[in-house]
Amino acid sequence: MNFPEIADFLGCATPQAWVSAALADQEVLLIDHKNCEFKAASTALSLMAKYSSHVDLLNAMSRLAREELVHHEQVLRIMKRRKIALRPVSAARYASSLRAIVRTHEPHKLVDTLVVGAFIEARSCERFEALLPHLDEELSKFYGGLLKSEARHYQGYLKLAYQYGEAADVDQTVARVRAVEQELIESPDREFRFHSGIPPLQ
Repeated sequence: MNFPEIADFLGCATPQAWVSAALADQEVLLIDHKNCEFKAASTALSLMAKYSSHVDLLNAMSRLAREELVHHEQVLRIMKRRKIALRPVSAARYASSLRAIVRTHEPHKLVDTLVVGAFIEARSCERFEALLPHLDEELSKFYGGLLKSEARHYQGYLKLAYQYGEAADVDQTVARVRAVEQELIESPDREFRFHSGIPPLQ
């Protein structure tokens, strides 16, 4: 992987079965990817609203939200060119399952939320790279361009977690979230999504 620190951060690599499912259903891949970019922007904006006195967080999340919305628009343009109609696609269990283990009291709630954000961005980066060798020229160029931004977002979330939390506690949170994230990625899932586990056989 071109980002060895992300491979080290994640507990596992994306299973080949997921890659095969993504290539077989690129329409759902793009629709759900678009949804993920919108949710990433929404998460950044909600963090800004909730932690409005955290100056460094405000600046970082403002930049991140703008970037995620640009990605959202870029996916929409690709879908339009490919005549892929917008339609509702249910969310994967992934993000909600990770957020379910976030502690409910501060400052641990913020730390856990930031660590979860780091894992989501790191996994996105890893999945883009897993897909790259198999995509057509347009999608390969687009996803290749997203790699660096997702890696930067992962680093930004993790940096903020260590800034607003105690290092030992952040380390423990990373280990705790890593175990849950790995289980979600390596276990069977009922349907294919951008962040799903192992999808059912087609």
